[in-house]
Amino acid sequence: MSIKNISCVIIVKNAENTLANTLESLKEFEDIVIYDNGSIDDTVEIAKKYKNVNIVQGEFFGFGPTKNAAATFAKNEWILSLDADEVLSSEFIKNLISIELNDKNIYAILRENYYKDIQVKHCWGDDVIVRLYNKTLTRFSDEKVHEKVIENGFSRAKINGSVLHYPYSCISDFIVKTDRYSTIFALSNVGKKKSSPFKAFYRSLFHFFRVYFFKLGFLDGYVGLLISFSGANGVFFKYLKLYEENNK
Repeated sequence: MSIKNISCVIIVKNAENTLANTLESLKEFEDIVIYDNGSIDDTVEIAKKYKNVNIVQGEFFGFGPTKNAAATFAKNEWILSLDADEVLSSEFIKNLISIELNDKNIYAILRENYYKDIQVKHCWGDDVIVRLYNKTLTRFSDEKVHEKVIENGFSRAKINGSVLHYPYSCISDFIVKTDRYSTIFALSNVGKKKSSPFKAFYRSLFHFFRVYFFKLGFLDGYVGLLISFSGANGVFFKYLKLYEENNK
């Protein structure tokens, strides 16, 4: 049984390491939109192998606005928004096929987070995120990072099953994403937020202690140390970049 009334929308850039696994989990969907914003690896070639995929080339405007732009290319009103490093479980697909969608609802899913094939239970843990919505009734917020589906006026319903999240396949991925996300943060907040070298330092120090000790990240082993330090590094650079942008 295929999923005919829901379009899956994914924005991608240089996702050759994860996209195939994502698309393999989406074979039940008849309409998948891949919104590519400048991949220079084999991302597009991988997407072309799947007959249910519609590839769109477009600009990146920040995560919220870009996800909204990508949804306009979907054939259906109901949108399942995924990232190119997420894989739907068979249990979720089964429940999604059987559910009767209600326009008064937006729908959430449990996300399990992994580094390589190691489930991260403390630093990240599992989170419940809204990913299924009717694009004629709501959309993603306009935040360029940490975007969310606008929930005002809707009831949140949960669909049983999970999405498996594989955001990092190696240590270098942390470095690349730290640079990208810190730049987006700085450019999005220039003139809006104050920053200083001291703020960058104490915010990053607090982040490390919060994740590694307060959230028991040390119980995740070396992965916990990697995530805690990388996260602190990201906080440091986003506020230092903001400081530089504010003082240009």
